[in-house]
Amino acid sequence: MANKAIKYRVYPTTEQGTMFSKTFGCCRKVYNLMLSDKIEGYRTTGKFPAVTPAQYKDEYPYLREVDSLALANVQMNLQAAFRHAFSKSRKKNNGFPKFKSAKHSRRSYTTNNQKGTVAIIDNKYIRLPKIGKVKAVIHRVPESGWLIKSATVSQESDGRYYVSVLFEFENAENNYIVDKANAIGLDYASDGLYVDSNGNAGTNHKYYRESHDKLAKAQRKLSRMKGSKKHEDKSNNYIKQLRKVNKIHRHIANQRLDNLHKISTEIANQYDVVCVESLNMRSMANRSFGNGKATLDNGYGMLLNMLEYKLSDRNKYLIKVNKWFPSSQICSCCNTLHPEMKDLSKRKMICDCGLTISRDQNAAINILNEGLRLLSEVA
Repeated sequence: MANKAIKYRVYPTTEQGTMFSKTFGCCRKVYNLMLSDKIEGYRTTGKFPAVTPAQYKDEYPYLREVDSLALANVQMNLQAAFRHAFSKSRKKNNGFPKFKSAKHSRRSYTTNNQKGTVAIIDNKYIRLPKIGKVKAVIHRVPESGWLIKSATVSQESDGRYYVSVLFEFENAENNYIVDKANAIGLDYASDGLYVDSNGNAGTNHKYYRESHDKLAKAQRKLSRMKGSKKHEDKSNNYIKQLRKVNKIHRHIANQRLDNLHKISTEIANQYDVVCVESLNMRSMANRSFGNGKATLDNGYGMLLNMLEYKLSDRNKYLIKVNKWFPSSQICSCCNTLHPEMKDLSKRKMICDCGLTISRDQNAAINILNEGLRLLSEVA
């Protein structure tokens, strides 16, 4: 069995939007109450007590108004947060659970499908518990045999609502035969997303920089309104202008995602094996490198995530080469090591064997060769 989520844009009525807001708030309230009781219980007994959302419904009757399964999922999320807090794995350990704030926490909740409580109706609506039918844009219809497991309702900073529906289905047999010769290597480039082993560069769009002036103007206007200062009541005009600022941010993010989806789909359709470096993009965005804004703006990390699942769906390979592999220092023709290429200002590889090639393309070829070597060891 396999799972796949599809995210739909929904248009709730005023009453449904109010109910969504109540559910977001109740989920946040229950999470904070349970976390507070766990901390207090540990202080008095030395152990974290078991807590459930049901024990708070008498004291806070408004919790009965919202979907009980949404509150149950909050309990599961808190339990997972505690497991990860004490996990020895660095990838899972995000520290001790923190209280959720109304200002900064993500506005979302998850509910489960129980005998059709979550359903897609007439390819126009999504039915949700305690909400009813919500108008939706069903841009992708699930295949026959796909079963709905759960739905996650979220509201973005610009006010738009989305429902991500999780489907469960049986994996169809994929008889596609991979051609290992149909392969490509990608080397990260902050000024063009990537350079491949054929010498082609990715898109050079910098969507944040392109909208920077418009965003700065909107933010300056926001900073002069009543509510911009700390502990100051937010005026209606401040809230309206804040939505305009958030709308610009959402537009930038949508531009970036659209571009990355197009590029990743094209690569996944064209090649059977894609070799990349396992880079830590968060570390590379550090200020000390001098290109943090460009690194965060091009979304290379998101591109790798998209390639991973799109190639997997097509029964193809994404090979990750160790980030410490000296791809920029090795001559792709004779394998001679050039330590001087550690200097990022050197943009061309000039080798005694006669090869003269751009730094990025040379690195992409080395990543391709190393990736194919790793693939031959496991496949």
